[in-house]
Amino acid sequence: MEQKKILYADDDPEIREALQLLLSCEGYETIAATNGEEVLQLLDDSIDLVILDVMMPVMNGFTTCAEIRKRSAVPILFLTAKSQESDMTLGFSAGGDDYLVKPFSYNELINRVKAMLRRYYVYGAKADEQNNLIHCCGNIEIDPSQCLVLQDGKEIPLTDIEYRILLLLASHPKKIFSAQNIYESIWNEPYFYSSNNLIMVHIRNIRRKLGDDPQNSRTIRTVWGKGYRIE
Repeated sequence: MEQKKILYADDDPEIREALQLLLSCEGYETIAATNGEEVLQLLDDSIDLVILDVMMPVMNGFTTCAEIRKRSAVPILFLTAKSQESDMTLGFSAGGDDYLVKPFSYNELINRVKAMLRRYYVYGAKADEQNNLIHCCGNIEIDPSQCLVLQDGKEIPLTDIEYRILLLLASHPKKIFSAQNIYESIWNEPYFYSSNNLIMVHIRNIRRKLGDDPQNSRTIRTVWGKGYRIE
């Protein structure tokens, strides 16, 4: 199997050393950066996953993530000492895919990395999708062959997770998906009740990018007490 390459950034040399040790022991090729500007200089098509500290000098993790999303759909994992929902929302709004709070264990980090790479290559933007065009909600089209979402012919820049949630719902119009259904389908991991907030943040971001009113979405409708659906 081809060796996966992970680019990570943290201004703390001890954390950079720990990341290098943990990731290389799992067989990953690693590239280190100390701030967001270095990440943007080092990022190319060979990178399979990016790990970003949130609080970095020169350019913080959120800004770096937003800049990465202008040129790549590579999975992005945030490392942060902050665990409030508002911080998670900022991270996901910037285009992040997952969030790991410091201090974290070896198993937590490696499991997240493996899961994100699996989603990206087996189920996500790098995977071979069905080639037919899916139309949803009139002016929105999803092209799985290119992993594109178009609204009135204009591309909507969704993250890999956002794209897969929208594709899942659009592939089964009128079907109600609970938060558990969505989480287990997209993350391919056991569901925990705390994952509800994660789903809500991603749904909110999809609606915002599609220009929908969060309280009265035309695309993804909330069925109170049950879940979400596309009509």
